[in-house]
This record gives sequence, structure tokens and C-alpha cells, in this order.
Amino acid sequence: MLGKHGIAQPVRRREDVRFLTGKGRFSDDVRCDGQVYAAFVRSPVAHGTIVGIDVATAAAAPGVVAVFDGDDLAEAGVGHIVARWPKYQSAQIQSARPLHTPRPGLAQGKVRHVGEAVVLVLAETLAQARDAADMVVLEIEELPAAVTIADAVAPGAPIVWDDAPGNIGLVWHRGDKEAANVAFAEASHVSQLSLVNNRLVAAPLEPRTSIAEWDEEDGRFTLIASSQGVQYFMEILCEQVFDIPRTEMRVLTGDVGGGFGVKEQPFPEDIAILFAARALRQPVKWTGTRSEHFLGDSHARDAVIDASIALDADGNFLALRVAVDDAMGSYYACNGTGMPLRNMPNGLALVYRTPVIDIDVRLILTHTNSVGPYRGAGREQASYIVERLVDQAARETGRDPIELRRRNMISPDQMPYATPVDRTYDSGEFEAVLDKTVELADWDGFSERRAKSERAGKLRGRGIASYLECIGGSPHEGAKIEFLDDGTVDLVVATQSQGQGHETSFVQVIAERLGLPFEAINLRQGDSDIAPRGIATIASRSMTMAGSAIALTCDAVIEKGHVAAAHLLEASVVDIEFSNGEFQVRGTDRKIPLLDLAVQVKEILVEDVPTNLDSSEEFEAPEQYFPNGCHVCELEIDPDTGVVTLDRYTAIDDCGIVINPPIVHGQVHGGVMQGIGQALMEEIIYDRETGQLLTGSFMDYRMPRAVDQPQMQVDFHEVPSPTNPLGVKGVGEAGIVGALPAIFNALADALATRGAVVDFQMPATAEKVWRALNR
Repeated sequence: MLGKHGIAQPVRRREDVRFLTGKGRFSDDVRCDGQVYAAFVRSPVAHGTIVGIDVATAAAAPGVVAVFDGDDLAEAGVGHIVARWPKYQSAQIQSARPLHTPRPGLAQGKVRHVGEAVVLVLAETLAQARDAADMVVLEIEELPAAVTIADAVAPGAPIVWDDAPGNIGLVWHRGDKEAANVAFAEASHVSQLSLVNNRLVAAPLEPRTSIAEWDEEDGRFTLIASSQGVQYFMEILCEQVFDIPRTEMRVLTGDVGGGFGVKEQPFPEDIAILFAARALRQPVKWTGTRSEHFLGDSHARDAVIDASIALDADGNFLALRVAVDDAMGSYYACNGTGMPLRNMPNGLALVYRTPVIDIDVRLILTHTNSVGPYRGAGREQASYIVERLVDQAARETGRDPIELRRRNMISPDQMPYATPVDRTYDSGEFEAVLDKTVELADWDGFSERRAKSERAGKLRGRGIASYLECIGGSPHEGAKIEFLDDGTVDLVVATQSQGQGHETSFVQVIAERLGLPFEAINLRQGDSDIAPRGIATIASRSMTMAGSAIALTCDAVIEKGHVAAAHLLEASVVDIEFSNGEFQVRGTDRKIPLLDLAVQVKEILVEDVPTNLDSSEEFEAPEQYFPNGCHVCELEIDPDTGVVTLDRYTAIDDCGIVINPPIVHGQVHGGVMQGIGQALMEEIIYDRETGQLLTGSFMDYRMPRAVDQPQMQVDFHEVPSPTNPLGVKGVGEAGIVGALPAIFNALADALATRGAVVDFQMPATAEKVWRALNR
């Protein structure tokens, strides 16, 4: 039983059959009796004052039930979405206070980006709602807009929020600036780079859909939404927006077609339709379009970076200095501030013994859509900064890039290792991972492959990147295990699978630890009424946090089972053993299977003997977790066209104990592909004068395709984490965190064969590469 379905076994994802046969149930598949359909009228300008809204024609259109604007929500006392600020020491804040940017369900007084929702139209059919929305006339006094970071901080720039002079929402510092000054002054060599982390859109397969209901009798909302976790939605909606106890809200999530961070929070559309459902006493359904995803769902990245590294004469890293302007858009996303103020700074130490790290961050407000978490969520920025600098330093000092990394790596005997950014690594064998990657990538055979490429008229380059990420987000998660009368077992969690395979990997943990049949265990998720304490599936945390909670809950089941089995088998508790799904009296053949015990225990009415084996536990992590790895990329450039083709890609990842190898392989493959997209093709672009979104569809925003995937070799180097019961570390974002610097380091290596340099930023489009070669 366990040989096929336990931990570390390549169990085929059980949910795939449902998805591949069209039996998935996504939010847009839900229909409620009496529902009306929602369509939004959005701002056509990036910045302006709302002078008037004429809804008369729309309200009289066929099938229209109601039309609402921001004033309606304000009069009803509906609140706003505001940022969740990461914890930090007050001394790190150099501006007066964190700025709040309250984001309404519908714009009130002003619009601050193209696509901001202004009016909600409700009708009997979706077509009627959309037709009527076209009839709404918005009178907006257009104002100048600041779209890019450079424009926003320029003297006299248009202001996004009046209480953020210069469009600077926060000025933040971390590290020892005086020690950094000394280190750079005494350094034998300093390498410096100016970098840009290009703005992206998450583009999950399934755009968001939400359905809101109001139960008049119970005085209670229900929201059915495509989310990454119902409990996080509950927090925002109950505590921020409607100011109600959680008993007055229920959030449900079915199958989810990808999230990548963008579906972790509720958005203005969710607020507006919840208000409308209560006002109309009817269910309201909104189905977002791909265009609306580009316009209104959180974007990602968008940072301007100046970074330097100081080395002594022997190549030892002395200090790292990083200054970042991070664009936040016009409204902070719920977790938008966590990327530049927590994830990126925490990760800058990477796998190296750099003794001093000095970090300056400014949060910049622009007249654009919000910037929120997307796979990597600041961790990719840390890796990109450091690994680009390390390669640059190796190139400038004539050192071997592998040996320079090796010289500065933290060794296993230094664990636990305290970094200068207040993280304590619990485990890691960084040099062993490096060596394993180099061997798998056939590093020594590169010169032969380069010569072959040159004979074909191509430029070949290779790049390496050692990465580490600090993952986990909120350090707690719960789990519940319930034994049903039909002999099956329900596992209840607050995390939410969006393609990660939780229905398989979570069940493997229970099958292993409780010795139960794989097919007898069912995962229940996506219901705030039954979900345990928890947050969501974000920050590569599901297996580290929820998986650990599941393991602890299994232990609680066994503990209760010992007492119950001792009673039924007429033995002392200390004589009861548990293995392979059975409780047995030590030294005898008297035993009872766990599932049988779960049924029989319900008939026991004896004091101090449990009447069921149902159990729930919570896991509190003592620290973040630190998955790490090494990636090697080989690519070719066609010098006549500038087209870049990735040929070989090797990744060795230490994500701790691997629960399901094929699922983890898939996570790495997917992350690398998204890294390829960001590095070579993807970019959200606004018109600098008007603030209009120029890349608002897949006609203008290029996504990676199957033909863009190189030959990939992926393997693991498992070093268990000692700070959770499963020894896991997380893997969801590993691929993209390693991919960005590996790809760009390979580009630099290829261009160097023609005496050219990487004097451009991501994405490395064919035009940029061609111009670099022909400058």
C-alpha cells in the first residue's frame, strides 16, 4: 500500500482525470437560481476627476435590473481594500508613516488608472448587462498622469495621492550603512549594475469569476470565487471592507485554473457584487474577461534597481549594496508591500557569506494598475540582483564564475547560519548542489557545443545561477482529519490547490503516516465554514505549513487511537503499537485496523476514552524556509536576427524531502517556463503620455509557448529541513527564481564572444539583442 502511495512515490495526480475529462467545476460553472449578471464600466483615462455619470439610458435598457456607482457603496458604508504591511522595526522606516491607499469597489471622486471600475450594471443576461454598460456616459475631467517610475518621481510630476508627496509612498532602509561604506571604501574591486525588473501580468488559464449571494434570513453573505484560499478572502472582506464578524460571511472556492499570486486577494469587483447582492436580494454573477484581467487584476514586478558588490583581493565578498524603486501602482495590492519590504530583502544573502548588506527601498506610486504578488514575489528580484552581480564580478576580475561562487558559499557546518538580513538558515549544502548541477549540465563539454554552434553561424552562451529563497509567508496553518461512517477519511485544509496537485500530495502524507488506503482519503478545501485556521496557498508554503499541520494531525489521530485501541483490545496504552495502519498489542496477534477502530470507537461510552478519532492540529513555523538550488542555461543567438533560443537547461533543487517527484518536477518546469517568458518576451507597457495600456491582450503581450521550452534536466538534492515534521522546504517558485539570472548570464556570455555586452533590460527581445550586437 505505502510502497505505491506514500511519501516520495511518483503517484499520478488523481485530479487530472477530472480535469482532462471536463468534469472540473470552476466558478464560472456555477449557476444560482434567480441570478443576475454584472458588467463593469471602467475608466478610459489614467487620472481624472469624476464630474458626472449618466446612467439613465443604461438603466432603461432591456433586462437591466440596477445600476450602481461609487456613491452608492459609500452611502451604504462599504469599506475599502488596504495593504497588509509586513512586520518591520520602526527604525527602518524613514518616511513619516506607511501610506494607506484605500481601494474602493467602485471609484469614488477620482480615477487613478485606466480600467478602474466606475459603474456596475446588472441585468437578466450577460449580453444585456454588457450592452447596457456601453450606454453609460462617464464625464471625467482628465488630469496628467505619471506612469513610469522615472516620471512619477520627477519634479512637478502629477500626484497619485495627496498625502504622498513626490509619489513616494514609503522610504525604507535595512542593514548597516556605515559598515557598507567602510567595506566599499576598502574593497579591492567593486562591480555595479543598473537593472530593471520588468512589469508582467500573471495570465492564469482561468480569468476570475465571482458570484455573490445575500441570505436575508441569516443576514449573511456568500461569495463563490476563484481564489487561492478562502480564509484570506474572509480576512479582507470581513475585517476591512464590510466590518462584520466572520459568521456573516462565507467564501467558497471550487476548482481553480491557475493563480500564481494574482488570485490570493479579493478585488473591487468582489466588493461591488457583494454590495449589489445585498441591495437587490438576488445572486449576482460576474465573469471576468481576459481584457479585464490585463486592466484590473494585479500586475507584477516593475522595479528599477541599482546594485553593487564589493570584493577583496582574494575574491571574498565584503558587502552588497542595493537601492530599489518599486512601483506599486495607484493602489497597494493587499500583499504588494511584502515583496519589496520582506521577500526581496530577506533573500539578498542568497547562499553566500556576505557579511554586510545595505538595502534602500522606495515604494513609488504611479497612475497604473496595482502591483501584487506573482510567482517569485520579490524572491526572483533578490536572486536576479545577486547572481547578475556575481557573474559581472567574475567577468571583470577574470575569475571563474563557479570558483568565485564556491569561495563565498556558506558551508553545511556553519548551519544554522544567521544572515545579515536577520534570517537564520536551518540547513543547506550549497556547494554540493553546485557541483551536482555542473556535472549534470556537462559543464566541461560546453566548449565543444559552442564550437558546433559557431560552425552553424550561431553564438552560444552559458549561464549559471545559485539561488536561495525565503518562503512561508504567514507562519501558521491548520488541518483537520475526520473519519466518516462509510469508511472514508476527509482531510480539511485552508490552502487551495490551483494546479499544485494537493489532492494527491497531501493525501500521500496521510497514507504514509496513517497507513490508510490512498483511495479512502478525500481532500476538502475551499469552504470557509469548515476550513481550519490558515491563510492560503501562496509563498511556496502549502506543504511546509499545511503539510506539517497534516503530519501533526496524523500524530494526534494515532495518540487518540492508542487510548481507544487499548480499551477495545483490553490492554495498557503503553503496550499498544501502531504501524501499517493497525494498532496491535505488543508481543501478541491482537490488533485492529485504524479504519475499523474509527467506526467502533463511536460506540464507546467510557470516561477518558475518545468517542471518535477526528483530530485537528495547527503548525507554527519557527522561521521561514529556505529552498535553494543551482540552474544552468545554455542558449544560442542568431546574430542576423537577434533571436534567442534556449537549447539546454539544468536545474538541481533542494526543496527538502520530495513528497511526489513528478509533481515537484512539474513545479520546476512551470517556473522555468515563466522565467523564460519574463527574461525573453513578456512585458506590460503603458503609454507614457496617456497611461493607456498598450499590451492589453495576447496579441501584444507575448507568452512563452511549448516551442520555447528547452531540453530540461531536473533533479533534486534533498537536505531535510529540521524545523518541520516532514523535512520539506517548498518548491513552487524555485523555477523562476533560478531561471532569470541563469538566462541573462548566458546571454552575457554569448554576447561576449562578439565583444558585445548586455546593455539592455528584460525582456531580451530579438530587437534588443540584435542592436546590442550591432552597436
